[in-house]
Amino acid sequence: MPKDHPDKPARNGTRNGRPSREEAEEAVRVLIRWAGDDPGREGLKSTPGRVARAYEEYFAGYADDPADVLGRTFKETNGYDEIVVLKDIRFESHCEHHIAPIIGKVHIAYLPDKRVIGISKLARLVEVFSRRLQIQEKMTAQIAMALNDALKPRGVAVVVEAAHQCMTTRGVHKPGVAMVTSHMLGAFRDDPMTRREFLAIIGAPPGASLTNV
Repeated sequence: MPKDHPDKPARNGTRNGRPSREEAEEAVRVLIRWAGDDPGREGLKSTPGRVARAYEEYFAGYADDPADVLGRTFKETNGYDEIVVLKDIRFESHCEHHIAPIIGKVHIAYLPDKRVIGISKLARLVEVFSRRLQIQEKMTAQIAMALNDALKPRGVAVVVEAAHQCMTTRGVHKPGVAMVTSHMLGAFRDDPMTRREFLAIIGAPPGASLTNV
């Protein structure tokens, strides 16, 4: 498990209210029994431990601070002041309503003022927020605000496209549906030409004007 975080209790015991590994595994056994199966049978004996380890991976973002991820920026830009875009960043998250997968991609852009950041840090920022229980609208805004706080650029734009398994595998059972959210700040919010340039780069349909969340 990654290092402890103020919002994330220690791995063992119940410091800050976090259950122990043993309690987590017992909770999985309870759910298996609730589903109607026997957690003691051969095929399920190791499942509680596997689920606990999977949760450590799924929700590793709680241990990470976005300010730390974006802490190192660079001033040497040789006057570069055009849009920086990283598109098609694949992510996997889980909805906070049903703990069902959300799978999609994120497009991030910013207009530098005096600083730029390594592109791998943008992908890492997506990981920080996606590896938590989420709703897509909140995650979109969190990514944009964290980048804006770190770089103080002239503008930030984030667009997220994703499929929600809570909609495709349960409830209304509508596969093939994608949800699109955006959060625009600074020039991307105030300047239609800048926003259109970004949308063209990420392949949005001509005339698209995404609603800010």
